[in-house]
Amino acid sequence: MVYVLNIDGQPLMPTDRHGKVRHLLKDGRAEVVKCCPFTIRLLYDSTHYTQDIVLGVDAGSKHIGLSATTETKELYASDVELRNDIVDLISTRRQNRRFRRNRKTRYRKARFLNRLSDKKDWLAPSIRQKVDTHMTVVSRVCKILPVTKIIVETASFDIQKIKDPDISGTGYQHGEQLDFWNVREYVLSRDGHTCQCCKGKSKDPVLNVHHIESRKTGGDAPNNLITLCETCHKGYHSGAVQLPKAIHRGMRFKDAAFMGVMRWNFYNKLKEIYELQGIEIRMTFGYLTKNTRIRHHLPKEHYIDARCISGHPEAIPNNEVFYQKKVRCHNRQIHKNTILKGGVRKRNQAGYLVKGFRLFDKVAYKGREYFIFGRRQSGFFDLRNLSGCKVNKGSLSYRKIGFLEPRQYYLCERRVMDTQGCA
Repeated sequence: MVYVLNIDGQPLMPTDRHGKVRHLLKDGRAEVVKCCPFTIRLLYDSTHYTQDIVLGVDAGSKHIGLSATTETKELYASDVELRNDIVDLISTRRQNRRFRRNRKTRYRKARFLNRLSDKKDWLAPSIRQKVDTHMTVVSRVCKILPVTKIIVETASFDIQKIKDPDISGTGYQHGEQLDFWNVREYVLSRDGHTCQCCKGKSKDPVLNVHHIESRKTGGDAPNNLITLCETCHKGYHSGAVQLPKAIHRGMRFKDAAFMGVMRWNFYNKLKEIYELQGIEIRMTFGYLTKNTRIRHHLPKEHYIDARCISGHPEAIPNNEVFYQKKVRCHNRQIHKNTILKGGVRKRNQAGYLVKGFRLFDKVAYKGREYFIFGRRQSGFFDLRNLSGCKVNKGSLSYRKIGFLEPRQYYLCERRVMDTQGCA
């Protein structure tokens, strides 16, 4: 499928007449705007005939499914992988700043109350970047297709119901931490004031509340905390003691909480921007999508769910799906966290260009497209596709690869579908 823009940059209906496209490019009557997805712009006046196109959006915390369809045909399908490293990066930054201030200004005045957290419509950075990514991928589709309607699937999760399926009525006001002063007291009482590693064999009277997963990413949720005696706690951190295999982090509700926070924010932003352009915005729900997918015997994929959301599940699927991955825009961290011998900190930043290539550039090797995920000053690169498969064990000379496209913040890979519409 070739996506077409008119001379003013407004989207027209796409075409699969590749011979016609080649003639237009050869004669200088069109120019290439984007390679993935392949988009051209006409250099002459043309008619602006379009059909009704519905864009289905399967919103999520890890993946976004997109499908633009007419009544009979699917014109665009995409699966976007979101970033999930924001919490870890912000926590690392906060930790580094705290260490630096303790080294340089140990008596620095507390400034934790001078932030704009009370600002209207404020969102945590981890949630805000995902909402912004949802808005960006929708706008990218609207730039290459004349979309007339956008349907978004949202979901509301009852976390209390997930924890306890039998909860009802006043049970919502009587949670697991009822009558406990704080989380620590609850965890100690839950574990019977007994070390969960040695079961009291050490006879150590001092008890600690230990984070199973690092506090930096796991938080202070009760299912991430266990009771350990002082002996086992020190032994674990020194590497002399191993926790029993039965001890593991409980169920996470981060994704469910994210969907509960972002759904109305995302929907309202769509209405605010696209209703002014004459595009209808509607909302649907996950149980309707699931019912439609099962009724039409379709496999479970994010872009297939998006096709069901669009209201045209029987539309002839496109023969390709664009798998996209959001990557980090900038890395301004000067040094790595690991300190070498002599108190030397290794630099974290490589050169801007290495043998004419940058990180995440799209390159060609043996007729296939790959991305640069790692590089060395010697000119050897780590080439991978977006599934993570390495080429030549992650070491390939720059002389054997060819440059295709400069790096983008959204890496795009074209994948061919099978007869059932799966990539």
